[in-house]
Amino acid sequence: VPRNIAFIVVNEFCERFSYYGMKAVLILYFLYFLHWNEDTSTSIYHAFSSLCYFTPILGAAIADSWLGKFKTIIYLSLVYVLGHVIKSLGALPILGGQVVHTVLSLVGLSLIALGTGGIKPCVAAFGGDQFEEKHAEERTRYFSVFYLSINAGSLISTFITPMLRGDVQCFGEDCYALAFGVPGLLMVIALVVFAMGSKIYNKPPPEGNIVAQVFKCIWFAISNRFKNRSGDIPKRQHWLDWAAEKYPKQLIMDVKALTRVLFLYIPLPMFWALLDQQGSRWTLQAIRMNGNLGFFVLQPDQMQVLNPLLVLIFIPLFDFVIYRLVSKCGINFSSLRKMAVGMILACLAFAVAAAVEIKINEMTPAQPGPQEVFLQVLNLADDEVKVTVVGNENDSLLIESIKSFQKTPQYSKLHLKTKSQNFHFHLKYHNLSLYTEHSVQEMNWYSLVIREDGNSISSMMVKDTESKTTNGMTTVRFVNTLHKGVNISLSKDTSLNVGEDYGVSAYRTVQRGEYPAVHCRTEDKNFSLNLGLLDFGAAYLFVITNNTNQGLQAWKTEDIPANKMSIAWQLPQYALVTAGEVMFSVTGLEFSYSQAPSSMKSVLQAAWLLTIAVGNIIVLVVAQFSGLVQWAEFILFSCLLLVICLIFSIMGYYYVPVKTEDMQGPGDKQISHIQGNMINLETKKTKL
Repeated sequence: VPRNIAFIVVNEFCERFSYYGMKAVLILYFLYFLHWNEDTSTSIYHAFSSLCYFTPILGAAIADSWLGKFKTIIYLSLVYVLGHVIKSLGALPILGGQVVHTVLSLVGLSLIALGTGGIKPCVAAFGGDQFEEKHAEERTRYFSVFYLSINAGSLISTFITPMLRGDVQCFGEDCYALAFGVPGLLMVIALVVFAMGSKIYNKPPPEGNIVAQVFKCIWFAISNRFKNRSGDIPKRQHWLDWAAEKYPKQLIMDVKALTRVLFLYIPLPMFWALLDQQGSRWTLQAIRMNGNLGFFVLQPDQMQVLNPLLVLIFIPLFDFVIYRLVSKCGINFSSLRKMAVGMILACLAFAVAAAVEIKINEMTPAQPGPQEVFLQVLNLADDEVKVTVVGNENDSLLIESIKSFQKTPQYSKLHLKTKSQNFHFHLKYHNLSLYTEHSVQEMNWYSLVIREDGNSISSMMVKDTESKTTNGMTTVRFVNTLHKGVNISLSKDTSLNVGEDYGVSAYRTVQRGEYPAVHCRTEDKNFSLNLGLLDFGAAYLFVITNNTNQGLQAWKTEDIPANKMSIAWQLPQYALVTAGEVMFSVTGLEFSYSQAPSSMKSVLQAAWLLTIAVGNIIVLVVAQFSGLVQWAEFILFSCLLLVICLIFSIMGYYYVPVKTEDMQGPGDKQISHIQGNMINLETKKTKL
């Protein structure tokens, strides 16, 4: 094996690390840093993915007709690094506001898409160029190692970058700048390693752009056929034969073979539309699940690690075990059948994802609708208080007795007559009766906090968190009953100030975990509070009290319960979709290569990547315009792919595969027995 291959494989490993690492945290960056909603985040994520698969055509064109592969890789890698730098700057909270961050992010992502897409078709092929024809076997091994390095880079980075984002705090929040910066650094390493081998590479000159030639040939055939429409001109056997006046016979034959394969590509984008949602919709689903697996706590964006991990397990499993068993049973498991089965597995994966989504929805607390509010009462007085809520027409909407520091099991739902309304509260404490009123607005959560006021009590109405599903983030806030303001340090960079005498703090998001000793200080003393476990998706309210016996304490209630559904429930859908990918993607590439003439391999590669780009556009359109709830959207994708799978099966049934010995070049001695140089086709139908 040539030494220079080592440089290329290491380069590919670093490049894939930088791409997948950045992409793993991208959807959460849109959601929490740029504060876009879920649909916009999903759309931009897939627009970016799509762009990454459109640009290879540009990269291939530059390399083939102008700069050659080596220079193309070098120049576009520089663009790539620049994109990473701009993207990381856009994740620094201290640099400008929302608009600056958004502009920097979009510019950075566009440059990354140009870089990664542009070098994608060049790197693998450039590696192939390092082998002479007599080393064909080593070349095959190189492609396997190359594919392994892609998955290894993707595997390690999808595991590490979410840790850089979540476990490191910078500027008081998740460290997206670091999660984007480290992949950027790896891209710099990739570029340096690749450039180091410059002296020993075999650099073939650019050969001319075959993609452009194919397009010209097809265009000429169509326009020529159109010009010669009249009835007295003899018909030709195939519509591409109309290009014979201008183009050589061999090219026309190659293009014919190519168009037959491209026709089969028409249904493929739908599969990619499903596969590529692992980083968007499935990560958004993982946010609402509990990542505690007992022995390890997973961040929601780390779940994507399953895909490359399972690919590495499934490829040998399918090749050496499953396919062999199937052929032992005497079943002809052709490439097209494998692809169809891959599609069905992806359908099943989305059906499972929809079931998980429905289950999560059942477990999340209900939301107040129009003309409704949810109310809970927190009694911070030293004895029981009886609370009666009176509506506008003196009707009692709610009556309950609440003991001192009693944890209320859930919110009570109250109906309003209008969008906002005043409620009258009647409070009974010892032998005192108090009347007070508070105004509320529809579709909100409120806490009525009752506190001691000398010998009497008073109440205040506090509006709770905007959205009761905190999107998987853990949020806390404090009520301070002391007569001095308290400063609370939740982590190195996150601190809160709570005013004296029942001051209420804002909500702060914190990392999930145990908080046994949180450092607090008032103007004259330091103390620590035990907050216990703060779990995924929960919102907590802590009341800081000074108890004569136990000293300063934090009394804890859950405004929103933690996510109950374990993230492990996503395992089946990941296993199904990855098995589908191995059967579909690996087989599809192999099949295309076997069916296309050797001069058309690069055109086919470009077309294959284009189907992925179109798949991402499908997701973008559905996310923006379907307006469906999430589980229904999953079901929609599953059904769409099922329909496409049926169409693909029918197309496959009528497709006649080409035998390898029929792929003859003009220099071959044998001339097939059909007139001219027609490809001798096998006329058996491949039944699905």
